[in-house]
Order: sequence, then C-alpha cells, then structure tokens
Amino acid sequence: MQSSSKNQSLCGISDAFTDEELNALCKRIIKSGILGRSKHYSALLEYIAQCSLSGKTPKEIELAVEVLNRGEDFNVSVDSTVRVYVHQLRKKLDSYYENYEREVAYRIVIPKGQYTIAAQKRNVNNPIASQDADRGFAFTLDTGLLTTAVILLLVNLIYMISINQDNSVQTSQVVAEHPVWNSVLRDEQPILLVLGDYYIFGELNANGNIARMVREFNINSRNDLEELQFTDFEKAENYLDLDLSYMPEGSAFALARIVPILEESGKSVNITMMSDLTTADIRESHIVYIGYISALEKLTDMTFAGSGLQIGRSYDELLNTKTEEYYTSDAGLPEEGEPFKDYGMFSTFPASTNTQVVLISGMRDAGLMHTAQALSNSDALDDLVVSIDNDTDEALASFEALFEVFGVDRLNFDANLVYAELLDTNQIWTAPQPPQLN
Repeated sequence: MQSSSKNQSLCGISDAFTDEELNALCKRIIKSGILGRSKHYSALLEYIAQCSLSGKTPKEIELAVEVLNRGEDFNVSVDSTVRVYVHQLRKKLDSYYENYEREVAYRIVIPKGQYTIAAQKRNVNNPIASQDADRGFAFTLDTGLLTTAVILLLVNLIYMISINQDNSVQTSQVVAEHPVWNSVLRDEQPILLVLGDYYIFGELNANGNIARMVREFNINSRNDLEELQFTDFEKAENYLDLDLSYMPEGSAFALARIVPILEESGKSVNITMMSDLTTADIRESHIVYIGYISALEKLTDMTFAGSGLQIGRSYDELLNTKTEEYYTSDAGLPEEGEPFKDYGMFSTFPASTNTQVVLISGMRDAGLMHTAQALSNSDALDDLVVSIDNDTDEALASFEALFEVFGVDRLNFDANLVYAELLDTNQIWTAPQPPQLN
C-alpha cells in the first residue's frame, strides 16, 4: 500500500505519543496479528520505536545484528535483508490502520529511507480519504467472500452431522473398533486432525489497493511469501500477507464422517491447518489428514516414500509404478450434467516410533468424500482388509488404497476399489523423515 505521507504532515513521535502510549500501541499492533508469525517484525517494530523515543537513529548494521540475528560480518552493501524487512513492516503498519484504527488522530509510520518512527497526523479533508474508503471496501469485499465460504463450509458440516445424527453414535462405535483404526485409536498418543488448506495472499495494484487474491502452488505459507520477498523483491513487492487460506468443500463432508470416529477414542483431538503443521506435531501426535492430494504439502514425501503410487503430470493424476497405469481425474471442471471420474486415496503408515499418519484424501471433492465414507463404514473397511489379503496389525498399520469414483454434477453415484497394496515401510524409514518444517 502506498503511504500518504506526501499529503499528510509528519512530526516527531514524542510530539504525538507518550512513551506509555507508544508502547501500548506497539503491543496492540503485535497482538492484532497483522505482523504475521515471524518474530522479526515484532522485534523490529519495538526496537525502532524505542530508538525513536530516545532520539536515536539506528544504523542498518545494528538492525541486522541486534534485531534480525545476523552475524557481525553482515554486509549491508550486498545484502538487502534489513531494507526488505523495513519495507514490509511499513506496509504492515499501513494494513493495521486500514483494518483496526482508521479514525485515530495520529498514526505511526516509517518514513521512506529511514529507520525511525514518526507520527503522521490524520487530515480529514485529504482527498486520500476517499481512496482509503475504496481501499477498505475492496478489502472487506474480498475477505467477506472468503468468510462467506468458511461459513458455508461450517453450515455444510453442521447439516451433514445433523442428518446422520440418528445412527452416528452406534456407527461410530462399530467403526472405531475396526482393526484399520487401531493404530491411532488404541493407545495414549493424542490425535491431531490436519486439514489441507491452500494459502492465499493479496496482490496490490498501482494505487496500493488489493486488486485480487492469488494462489500459487509454490507459496504455501506466510513464511514462503516472506522467503519470496527476500529472493525476488521486485516480484513480491506488491504482495500482501492476508493471513487467509481456503479449504475444499468436500472437507466438510469428510469431517462430519471422521470426527465422531476419532471422538470414540476418548483421547484429545486437536485440529490445525496443513500450513501450520510442524515437525514436533508429527513426532508427538498421530496425524489424521483430510484434504486434497495437492494440499498434502509437508506430508507428500512421507506419503509416497514407500508407496507403489507416484504423482503424475499433475496432482490430478497418480501413476501405478508397477503396472505403469495412470489414474487421472477429470473432476476439476466437469461440464454441467456430464459424468466425471475422480479418485480417492487412503494411506496409513508410521511417522515415528510412536506416531501414525492416516490420510483421507482425494484428487477432488468426489474422491475425498468417498474415501471418508469408506473409512467410516465397517463393510468398506472389511473390503479393504480383504483386498490386501493380510489382516495382521503390522499390515493394517502400513497400507494404501485407491478408489475410482464416478459422479454427475455434485453427486457421487458409484465407486470401485481399484488399488490396494502394502507400503514398503523400509523406504519410509530410510527417507529423511519427518522433514524439517516451519
């Protein structure tokens, strides 16, 4: 977002704020979450604020060493890290006032080319005000659409739970006792339900307004976005972290099917997004994943390390490495009234000596929904056991299956189990797992 400092007067920070007021403001900004999860932005804001109150102007090397934890050999002439962080902090402060304190008499700003904080007096007669109103509307509209999508997802979830409420308890109890679920339900390890989400960010136009929402497959978290800002500053200069993500609609159906089963264990069941999953999570909890194959992200390598399946030319395609047969979904953009074919994937394997991963996934909604239905049905679970021809505890703790699903419009009307094989656990363990996550 562009600063309006050309049209509004700047003054010294002490002329507008007392020490206590500025410290309280910094705490509000940090608490709002607008700075993201990187501790560097919070530390940078507080450091520059304290320097400004004391009349000190920090040098770039000071910020690099004392705030960003760079070494004494940091070279400001070749490394733009400090400048990038300050540039992004400047935009984050603009975003804060756009969304939290629009009507205050004074804002804090970081003047361009400086590493200090100044106070900027609000001018109610400034023509920028109309631009600010448009900017706020555009932001509200975009986030409102996403909020609506989340609400619809929750409404769908509540509805799906309610229509199955009559026999859900009895069914869940029976399914929870099935051997396929033993590896995550029959011990004391907590369960972490991981939802496959897609990180999205805003792209600003020349006026500093949010022009559109962007989804890029190589940017899956705010950390990825920050990394891009350091490696390709010109490209990322107009990108803005909105702290937003979205999930497939099929996740609502899957949650309604799977959550009651997990609750039968009587254990703690927590929930997180894939974009927030950490290494510690994988080592300390059983992971039950619900989402698209394309959203596996941090679990992708583990999933396919010992698998007889591999991702094909896209995430809508899997290759059977033994038969060289391709399983390809055409459910992405089906014509109205035209039949489509999709694939659902189930996989379970040990992630560590104490934790297990269970994947309930699909290429698209139809595959995801059918996989969840199969894993919540005792007859379908029996079919899985029969298909791998091995009912030992070791086998049921490390196998995978693929369902071929047929549908029209938004309805599934048939499905077949087309692949079921044991996993090569030696390959899983020889791979460097779990990966080091953010």
